[in-house]
Amino acid sequence: MNKKRVLSGVQPTGELHIGNWLGAIRNWVELQKTHETFVCVVDLHAITVPHDPALLAKETLSTAALYIACGMDPKISSIFIQSQISAHSELCWILNCLTPLNWMERMIQFKEKSIKQGDNVSIGLLDYPVLMAADILLYDADLVPVGEDQKQHLELARDIAQQRINSRFGSEEQPILKVPSPLIIKEGAKVMSLIDGNKKMSKSEPNEGSRIALLDPPEVIAKKIKRAKTDSFIGLEFGNKERPETENLLSIYAILSGLGKEKAAKDCESMGWGTFKPLLTEVTIDALRPIQEKYVELIKDPTELNKILNDGRRSASEVAELTLEKVRRALGFFNAV
Repeated sequence: MNKKRVLSGVQPTGELHIGNWLGAIRNWVELQKTHETFVCVVDLHAITVPHDPALLAKETLSTAALYIACGMDPKISSIFIQSQISAHSELCWILNCLTPLNWMERMIQFKEKSIKQGDNVSIGLLDYPVLMAADILLYDADLVPVGEDQKQHLELARDIAQQRINSRFGSEEQPILKVPSPLIIKEGAKVMSLIDGNKKMSKSEPNEGSRIALLDPPEVIAKKIKRAKTDSFIGLEFGNKERPETENLLSIYAILSGLGKEKAAKDCESMGWGTFKPLLTEVTIDALRPIQEKYVELIKDPTELNKILNDGRRSASEVAELTLEKVRRALGFFNAV
């Protein structure tokens, strides 16, 4: 039986943090054992907002290295850089011409980010979800791991595939594009900020104390956890909506310690913050140590890392070009014999 195919990726802007790892990459590592897995560094998405060209290539390579350091296996998964496969841009343009403008204007993330950018908001930011749809649809993905904040983007990809491509240019018996389904991972799917338990941990948050980067050294991790927002209660617990920071820190501990929620909650039910925070610091440093060691090994050997990315580009290109050619033919583009 053929394995179901999974596609995912993150932007290379800013440092990957434990939220990216626990909410996404850790799950990809498990999925690759049972699914055909494609993961990309989505650098084309990174330029939808102002960026530093000097950092883009460096952060792109760093993100790819962290995928591997976290456990993505290039022997069984395709790991590649989005901009190195031109089919992403070409399919995005085709989908642009078929996607109603009002579909884009209702996207929540565009509304939120455009407020921050004001008059400098780019067409690329508006078009971001169509490029995301192209990313997904190019690989005939069966499943796309998404958090709650990305569900609207996946719904757009599904609508474009079904309503704008398949129903107009294909048939029920012979659809042109596969309509993907969301894969919602619940445990650890949403790691929150260390300074505000009601906000998701984010690479774009100006306050670096809000997140623990995967490459933070032990002394920085200790300082960030020591300063993490807490409350005045003794004892940690799950399920109390009045204690969002407690929920977040205990969730991180439950995952990183390997204890699970039930055992972690029992162990910490009478614990004060002065005892818990050093415990969380210790398990965080221990959990990140092998990732950091593997990352240093990869960055010191650019030849091997480039080989992995070139192999991933070739395997991804083969799939992407087949899909793009189906779309070209269906839409009537001339193909010289």
